[in-house]
Amino acid sequence: MSMPLVDDPLAPRIAVVGATGAVGGTLLELIEDRGLRYRELHLVASARSAGLEIRVGDRDYRVTDLTAFHFGDADVVFFSAGHAVSRAWVPVAVAHGSLVIDNTFAFRMNADIPLVVPQVNAAELDRRPPAGVIANPNSVTIPLVRVVRDVERRWGVRQIVVSTYQAASGSGHSGIEELQEASRLALQDPQAQMPAKEFSPALAFNVVPQIGQVLANGFTLQEQKLLQESRKILSLPDLDVTATCVRVPVVNGHSAAVWVECLSPVDRTELGKLLGELEGVTVHDDGMHGDVLTPATLGDPNHIHVGRIRVSPTNPNGFLLWLVTDNLRVGAALNALQIMEELVAKGHL
Repeated sequence: MSMPLVDDPLAPRIAVVGATGAVGGTLLELIEDRGLRYRELHLVASARSAGLEIRVGDRDYRVTDLTAFHFGDADVVFFSAGHAVSRAWVPVAVAHGSLVIDNTFAFRMNADIPLVVPQVNAAELDRRPPAGVIANPNSVTIPLVRVVRDVERRWGVRQIVVSTYQAASGSGHSGIEELQEASRLALQDPQAQMPAKEFSPALAFNVVPQIGQVLANGFTLQEQKLLQESRKILSLPDLDVTATCVRVPVVNGHSAAVWVECLSPVDRTELGKLLGELEGVTVHDDGMHGDVLTPATLGDPNHIHVGRIRVSPTNPNGFLLWLVTDNLRVGAALNALQIMEELVAKGHL
């Protein structure tokens, strides 16, 4: 589906900061795919990308240098250019009257800024946030809370333990390019010096069992974000979430092995039915008939894919899941765009 500009004063003026990045580019694809109505579209990036032209719908848009963009020309601004850019420029956008949807961790834990997954806590969007900012959660948090929300309502949740297997695209275009370059080098000469700027040690034919800064308690920032964001979105401040986040040599598509211990026994058939009825969730048949769920066999990239549903034989309150999502779509751009669609539907844009 393609939607050209519309001559409608009620249609929002949109700006995308980080338009040339992996998430920004995915956001532009989704704007076109979903036929989003907009009156103006502004593509914004760093000076080195300024002047590039990107086609969205049926026309080309020239990328504007961030330092030269006038935020008063946008009703809503998507920020996907890293937390440093967001911390510096989101206040500028808000001061010009723009509503910001931020796809970094710069503001997620601010008490006055809603952290939103529309399928879980859309009520946070019942009014325009006074701070002028809505935070988009982490790429692993989004599918986790969407799956767990109704489980918690049905059986209660005592504990979640999650191990993630996160793709190179989580570090953007540069992460993908580094993995591809390192893989080519490794195939030519296993002893060659591999590039390791984005991932250290090098990611090619390897797994790296930490993502982001290691904190004083031994957990990483990525693991802490998963805990804190899940609690905030689900409004469960004491929820017990333990995570191990691992980077794997996959171009795109995050996976996660999830253990959930509930407060009462879980019936596997009922659990599968509950998950299968969730919006935007596809339940697979657990590999019993060759349907093995992997990032390479994902199916609909706009869905959360669930497989390997198992109730523990030794603890009937506990079950395990295998989750796979397109992290650039479900885990980032799609959620951000659904936030905007919800705001439009509620009359806040």
